[in-house]
Amino acid sequence: MTSDKINLFLAAKGDQFPTESIPMIRERLEHTTDDKELAIMSMNFTSPILNIIISVFVGEFGVDRFLIGDIGLGIGKLLTGGGCGIWWLIDLFLIMGATKKKNLEKLMMIL
Repeated sequence: MTSDKINLFLAAKGDQFPTESIPMIRERLEHTTDDKELAIMSMNFTSPILNIIISVFVGEFGVDRFLIGDIGLGIGKLLTGGGCGIWWLIDLFLIMGATKKKNLEKLMMIL
């Protein structure tokens, strides 16, 4: 992948990954083949900002966890009503980092 395409990708989607992983992503993208490039550029990642907004409004039902692929945690939050509100409150602080981590895992599966 060319450095211009890498810079464009990181400018457009860099905020959807943990900050400390950006140099590693850049390095991996430099060694990416052309067949994987199209798949990477067309991937949809979950927006951490959107997920925290969803978490505020319907997080007690586990919707935020379902969106990032944590089905087990989503079912747990759904059945317990967000842990009677406690789990929901704690998850407000954790969901943004969890979303970025899941986006990174999704990208690393392709790379």
